[in-house]
Amino acid sequence: MLPFNYITSGESHGKGLSVIISNVPAGVKISEEYINYQLSRRQKGYGRGGRMAIETDSVEIISGIIRGETTGSPVCLFIKNKDYENWKDKEVESITRPRPGHADLVGGIKYRRKDLRDVLERSSARETAIRVAAGAVARKCLEYLGISIASFVDVIGGIDAKLDHNSFSIEEIQKITEDSIFRLLDRTKENEIKTLVDKAISNGDSLGGSFSVVIDNVPVGIGSFSIPEYKIDANIAFSMLSIQAIKAIEFGIGFEYAYKTGKECHDQIFYNKKRGFYRNTNRAGGIEGGMSNGERIYFRCYMKPIPTLMSPLMSVDINTKESFEAIKERSDVVAVPAASVVAENVVAIDILRFLMYRYGFDHIDIIRDSIRNDFRDFEWI
Repeated sequence: MLPFNYITSGESHGKGLSVIISNVPAGVKISEEYINYQLSRRQKGYGRGGRMAIETDSVEIISGIIRGETTGSPVCLFIKNKDYENWKDKEVESITRPRPGHADLVGGIKYRRKDLRDVLERSSARETAIRVAAGAVARKCLEYLGISIASFVDVIGGIDAKLDHNSFSIEEIQKITEDSIFRLLDRTKENEIKTLVDKAISNGDSLGGSFSVVIDNVPVGIGSFSIPEYKIDANIAFSMLSIQAIKAIEFGIGFEYAYKTGKECHDQIFYNKKRGFYRNTNRAGGIEGGMSNGERIYFRCYMKPIPTLMSPLMSVDINTKESFEAIKERSDVVAVPAASVVAENVVAIDILRFLMYRYGFDHIDIIRDSIRNDFRDFEWI
């Protein structure tokens, strides 16, 4: 039985997006306003496409939450696509010119679709809106347990805005990034990045980048070394790479491991009665052997530029086999800030799942009490 198991459905220009979530802990107070706030964060950012001017995402709670509290029953959420009204009676031309870097061609071959719109409607990043809604429910559960999450953008289009997050609390990161049009922790790079985005807009191009996610107060021992499928970093990697256009992930110092010695990489262990076991560094990113080690969990994701270009690359028509410019679809120029918000809410599901594996499924108070009592009588801790 998988805790907080969910499945989404819906297309980019269909009636809407929906999700059904099973095994949600009872006793969590959550409102549509709370979920809508997370949805609004996903829609912000300089360089977003025209769709953001049409949609103001708003969730409807269909089931599983009564009088503002989860009941333990499956939760169903729905987001209406406002753009559906502009499409439902429209004669839509078939798409036969796949975009390089998109799911169009391979999806059309796999599912034998003569109209590639049947592929792009579901493969679109529009689907991430309903995953944010589902993640918001998990995130609210984590708040009950004292666990907090934040993210910030490191790089856009090759402009490096990295800062050491260890000198910032989660609350400080949230405040600084919410006030930034690119969700930067280093606000001094904002104008330089804006100039680059404007240049990409004028050139009909797009930009990628990277963002980091940080998670505080995750208890020691979430995940497992004994079974590969239960390693927490493996599960987070799966979830992050399932987000559209995310192509790579690193935990802790990540790619730097290839250039350092063991003495430069590993976090020395110390002990005192007040703190228990602790480390003065956190190069592992809060995860060792597939398990949380009690330090801040952090990882960085790398996002490719959006493949829909206003100045398209060359492609081949699937019917005539002639070369053409690929199709143009309304799209973002840069979506790295939005992807960081998606990642925050998606990873909340992973953290909650592993907590539920260890501490129970039924009610949030049972989980919270179990965390408090864990290791209480374990003699050498």
